[in-house]
Formats: sequence, structure tokens, C-alpha cells
Amino acid sequence: MNVLIFGGTGLLGSAAAQLFIDRGHSVKTIALPPLPEGAPIPEEMEISFGNFLELTDEELEAAMTGVDAFVYAAGVDERVEFPAPVYDAYKKYNIDPVDRCLAMAKKCGVKRCVVLGSYFAWLAKERPDMKLCEQHPYIRSRIDQEEAAFKYADNDMGVAVLELPYIFGTQPGRKPVWVILIEQLQRFEKMPATFYSAGGTAMLTVRQVGEAIVGAAEQVKGARAYGISCYNMTWKQFLKIVYRAMDGIEDRKIVSIPKWMFKAFGLTMRQDYKKRGIESGIDPVGLADIMDMNLFIPTDDTKELGCTPDDIEAAIFDSIALSKASFEGTQQLLEMKGE
Repeated sequence: MNVLIFGGTGLLGSAAAQLFIDRGHSVKTIALPPLPEGAPIPEEMEISFGNFLELTDEELEAAMTGVDAFVYAAGVDERVEFPAPVYDAYKKYNIDPVDRCLAMAKKCGVKRCVVLGSYFAWLAKERPDMKLCEQHPYIRSRIDQEEAAFKYADNDMGVAVLELPYIFGTQPGRKPVWVILIEQLQRFEKMPATFYSAGGTAMLTVRQVGEAIVGAAEQVKGARAYGISCYNMTWKQFLKIVYRAMDGIEDRKIVSIPKWMFKAFGLTMRQDYKKRGIESGIDPVGLADIMDMNLFIPTDDTKELGCTPDDIEAAIFDSIALSKASFEGTQQLLEMKGE
């Protein structure tokens, strides 16, 4: 296949690109410079530097012509801050580009498209009683992104949305998203225990995301949302690994706090966002309901896509070690980009 990836030099896009190439496919990408120093970007991938959001219709059509599979591995997540209304930012970076790109993909005869989404969309559909789209602009935007993508799916073009959870692994030279966790844990540094929510989360490694992308691009038919998970872990289990990776602490005491306490902290965060002129994509008070549950996803879909076992603990170690180096300023790293 001829594969076009938007975001092909990023953490997830480059992992998928290497796997595509290993399986005999040709890959090209349009990506923002500079490349992170030392990153294992596949030499066989054709790279055009630029902002795909600024392509004219003619340029986008030229990029899509002759392409068999298209991967949208770009956009922004809930950790990127925007002023109100935050939904407009998600529409600009996550929804409108998918709508435009898949419309062009259909015009150019692309056979399969893969969009990287969020496991919050999986949860919103699994638990409609929680009314997550009403509380959280980010979750609503991910559902709307899926709807924008799926309207182009038919017998001639399969469309997959991968509903991705926590992802661990690093790209040398690029700042991990987990620096924010290091910052959060600093408040407990002089305390005898770390206080955290009682729930847990689905997760997988960067390599496994790459396998899921390639598997979906090779086999998806019609419209299909895949709930993605290779491992399910409680916050307490996860933080034990984090502390071993971060400070060599073998058995940090983790205390699960009641949900009301997380909600009280969320009220403080609301005030902080308001003071800074920020609207959070995930309401910090409503987040308590999510953090308090075991947001575990069955692994059936990832097995169907061909994801193979990996060392999740090693991937967490790598992510935390690089995040700590970034936090302490011992490594200068490129920021993660949304565009």
C-alpha cells in the first residue's frame, strides 16, 4: 500500500510508519519541522515539511492522489490549554481537518482511513448515563470527530477510529506528555504518602499503538470504532511503578482518596482556570467521577488488530525517566505539537 500519514514524525505516527515500512508498504508524511534530535524517524519515509492545515485544496488532492491508506495522527488532546470556548480549538485541530481530509480521501479513491481518537469517546458511549458530553467539551468533540469521520465510510472506503487510552514509550528528543504527572506528584514530595483517586485506567505502549494503526489500515471495513487497550491497571499499581522509575522508591505508600475530596480539589482548579482565562476541555470537578472508576477496556479489539505483547512496565519507566529529565531541565526537548 501507499500510505499517507499526517503526523508521521510524531511519537505515534513514526512508530506506525516504521511498522508500515517493515511490512513492505510505502509511507509519506507532511510534518512540521524541526525533527527531534536522535528520533528514529524511518529513513525510507518520504517527508515533506509544512503545516497540513494550511494546504490548499489542490495541494491536499495532490498529496492524496495514489494513496491507498490515510492516517490522521495529529490534533490536540485535553492537556493543551485554550481560552473559552475550548470546543472551537478542538473543532479547528481535531474535527474540521478530519472532515476535510476524509472528504478528499474519498474523492481520491483512498481505500482505508485511520483516525487517532480518545478512550473518553469509548466511555461516553459505554456509559451514556454519565452524560459526559454535556459536562466535558473535549469528550463531546471526540464523539463529534468520530461522527465526522464515519459519514465517509462505505463499501469503498473503510474508516477506523482508534479510541486510545494512556500511552507509554518515548521518542528521543521530544518532550513526553507525562511531565505533567511529575509536576503533580511534587506536591506530595515531603508527605509520607501520595493521595490519589481510587480508580484505574486502560493503557498500552507506543509500539502497540503503531501495530493498531497498521492493523486498522490493512483491514478495516465500513465504519468501526476500536476500543484500544492492552493492559488495565489501577492508579495505585501504576503509581508504584512511577515512583520506582522516578526516585527508585520500591514501595511508596499510595492512599486512595474519596471522590468528594477530588471534587473539592476540582473546584480549586476551576478557579485557577478562570483566573488564567482558560476553559478546560475536561471539567476538573466532573473528572472525579472518571478518575474514581476503573476505566478498563477489553483487549479484544487490539488482539483483532494484531497488537502483540510488550513490556508495559519498561515503557512506563522510559516515559517517567525522560519526563523527569525534562522537568529538571537536564534535557532540552521539543514540545509535543498539536498542529
